[in-house]
Amino acid sequence: MKIVIAPDSFKESLTALDVANAIEHGLKQVIPECDIVKVPVADGGEGTVQSMVDATNGTIVSLDVIGPLGEKVQAQYGILGPNAPQSASNQGPIAVIEMASASGLHHVPRDERNPLITTSYGTGQMICDALNRGIKHIILGLGGSATNDGGAGMVQALDILLLDSQGKSLPPGGAALSNLAKIDLSQAHPLLKECRFEVACDVDNPLCGERGASAIFGPQKGATLEMVNSLDAALGHFADILSQNNIADHRNQAGAGAAGGMGFGVMAFFNAELKPGIEIVMQTVGLKEKLQGADLVITGEGRIDGQTVFGKTPMGVLKQAQLQHIPTIGIAGCLGDNAEAVLEHGMSAIFPIIPALSPLDDVLANAKVNLSNTARNIAALLRLGSQLKS
Repeated sequence: MKIVIAPDSFKESLTALDVANAIEHGLKQVIPECDIVKVPVADGGEGTVQSMVDATNGTIVSLDVIGPLGEKVQAQYGILGPNAPQSASNQGPIAVIEMASASGLHHVPRDERNPLITTSYGTGQMICDALNRGIKHIILGLGGSATNDGGAGMVQALDILLLDSQGKSLPPGGAALSNLAKIDLSQAHPLLKECRFEVACDVDNPLCGERGASAIFGPQKGATLEMVNSLDAALGHFADILSQNNIADHRNQAGAGAAGGMGFGVMAFFNAELKPGIEIVMQTVGLKEKLQGADLVITGEGRIDGQTVFGKTPMGVLKQAQLQHIPTIGIAGCLGDNAEAVLEHGMSAIFPIIPALSPLDDVLANAKVNLSNTARNIAALLRLGSQLKS
C-alpha cells in the first residue's frame, strides 16, 4: 500500500514536515510494510518556505535586512534542493521568499503600527540577495505585511529610483508616494530582467477603491480612516506615474491590492504572474508526480472548517488526488464550523486530533503525540477494512 502524506503546518506547533513525520509514525505502528511518501506543502502563506525547503531537501538562507520601521531584522528565505522536479528547476535553483519574513506585521509592535511610514525595503533586499546568488526563478509569497507602499520600498532596494519633483529619492512609506514625480529604471539591478517571478496571492482585491489595499487591509496595520484615504490616493498617484513612464498599469487587476499593494508592484516592475499559493507549491514540489500509484492520500492543517474549501492546503491536495481517483483523508488540530463542507467536496473522512478538552498551551505541546495517535487509529481502520474484505 502506497500512502502519500501531504499536510500543511499546524501553526504555532509543528512544521508541515513535523506533521508528516508524526502521521507516518502512527501509520507504521499498524501497517509497517506500507510505502510512505511525505510531501510537506503549504498554501503560500506562513510556513511556505519551510515546507518547500523540507519537501525538496533545500536550504535556508538567513540575512539581516531593513524591517518595516527601518530597524534591522533577521529574515530568511529558501533555496529549493535537488528533489524539486526538473520541470520546475530548468533554469537552475529556485528561491522561495515570504515577504512577511522581512516586512511582516509581526515585526511592528501594535502601538507603533503606521502604514504611512512602513516600508517593504527588506523584501527587496532578500530578492537582491537571491539575484546575487545567480537565482533566475523566484517564488514570492504575499501576505501578512505591515506595509501599504505598493512595493515601493522593495523596488528601491533593487536600485529602481523613485524620485520627487526635485529629483530626490522618496522616503520610506506609502504616504510618500503622493510626491512621486519620476521613475528611473536605468540603475535597476542588472539581473532583474533575467529572473522569472511567480507570486503566491490568494486575494483578488484591486489596488485602490473600497476593496483596495488601503481600505481593506490598512486598518489592521494601524490605519485610521484619514490614513486610509491618504494612502488610497497615494497608491492611485503611484499607478498614474507608472503609466506616464510607460509601465503597465495593473491597478484594477485581481490581486493588485495584496500585501499593501505589493501585488501591483510585482506585476508592474517584475512582470510577475499571480497565482493561488497552493497551486504554485504543489507544482513546484511535484505533488502530481508523487501521487502516481498511491492508494491513499492524507492531508491536513491546524484547523479544518468551512473556509478550508476556499483554496486552503487540504482542498488543493484533495483536488489533485481526485484527478487520479485517489481517496483522501484529512487530519486537523480541530474541526471548526461547517467543516463538513470538505466532505461535500469529496474528501473521504476528516479527523480531529484533540482527545479531550485542554488548555491551548497543552494542546499545542501535545500535537505531535495526538497526531501520531490519530494516524494510528486511521491505520487500524485501514487494516480492519482489509481484513473484512478478505
